[in-house]
Amino acid sequence: MKTLFKSLLVAFTLTVVTFSTSWAESNKPIGKPKNAAAFQSSLYTTAEGKLQIALDKQTGGSVVVRLKNSAGTDLFIQQIGKRQQVARMRLDVSALPDGVYQVVISNGVETTTQELTLATQQPSATARLVAFN
Repeated sequence: MKTLFKSLLVAFTLTVVTFSTSWAESNKPIGKPKNAAAFQSSLYTTAEGKLQIALDKQTGGSVVVRLKNSAGTDLFIQQIGKRQQVARMRLDVSALPDGVYQVVISNGVETTTQELTLATQQPSATARLVAFN
């Protein structure tokens, strides 16, 4: 009887350990990707009114560049691949209506957001003063 009880106790313990280990493996959190590439970015406008985006990143992970309007709609999406280290993009924003836009750059873990405001300058009439003596 003692031998039967010990063998059942060992079998039950092994079953519980095996089940808990398999349960822990199948319920891992899925939130963050394993390979997140570090990146550096810069944005500036050119004299022609175009938006220049420069991106330097590490290999091993992808980075996504998005241009969004104020409603949150994506106007431009570009994914930089895992093996690419440098990306230079020039976007023509002259056809876009006036408003506030966002440039969002993300590697899945870290996200940077830059605001872009487009405003058309109204032509102003120059005041001219003419004097006679």
